[in-house]
Amino acid sequence: MCGCPFTDEGFAALASALKSNVSYLRELNLSENKLGKSVDQLSAVLEDLHCQLEKLWFRDSGLTDEDCASLTSALRSNPSHLRQLDLSGNKLGYSVKLLSAVLKDPRSNLEKLW
Repeated sequence: MCGCPFTDEGFAALASALKSNVSYLRELNLSENKLGKSVDQLSAVLEDLHCQLEKLWFRDSGLTDEDCASLTSALRSNPSHLRQLDLSGNKLGYSVKLLSAVLKDPRSNLEKLW
């Protein structure tokens, strides 16, 4: 789904579908999409204990520190499966420190963060 011109409604539909079928999806590439308020909906998917995502890409998606904080909170709630997270090309500041704490969490399987 890299570079797809999603609307907020499109992301809401995607998040709803992921919540109902999370156990089958292992990789999701949402790079080059302007996520906006949709990050909160996607974070809710990551918080779901049934979420089995192992690789997630948000490269060049216009993420803010607030978006990253929302993702970090979700990863703290459900740290067990995600192994790779690509946030490259986003202008992040203080939230990078929040993410580094997730890397140090012994329950986390996050191996690669860029």
